[in-house]
Amino acid sequence: MLKLILALTLSLFAFAAQAATFEVKMLNRSDRGPMVFVPDFVAIEPGDSVKFVIGHKSHNAASIDGMVPDGYAGFKGKINEEIEVKFDQSGFYGIKCLPHIGMGMVMVIKVGEAEMTEAFRTVEVPARARKRFDAIFAEIDAGAGQP
Repeated sequence: MLKLILALTLSLFAFAAQAATFEVKMLNRSDRGPMVFVPDFVAIEPGDSVKFVIGHKSHNAASIDGMVPDGYAGFKGKINEEIEVKFDQSGFYGIKCLPHIGMGMVMVIKVGEAEMTEAFRTVEVPARARKRFDAIFAEIDAGAGQP
């Protein structure tokens, strides 16, 4: 029995050690334009985390209502706060910078083996955010970006 408990404990530690953390910078400007997350698309596995790093001040990261898997409560970081979010549920997640969504500061996180729904693609967002999302969706559809 003790060997079984030890084996289970070690397998849990091995699983936890495999989880990864991906960094996303929140910037005023990059080669992709003003007010951006870099990168603006990440594909991760369930159990992985994304750390939103302050590249320039006055930004935050928050999930977008209607652009998260069913049952996901969402998250909202404070302005000028680095926040690390663990994603356990497979699906697509739309992320915004609350003060700058009107300027198009959005990104997409894909967790696990998920298919993007039409409902996800068509959530109502400001025009500049729509333009940036459409560009991200086109890159995802073309197989560009992170595998």
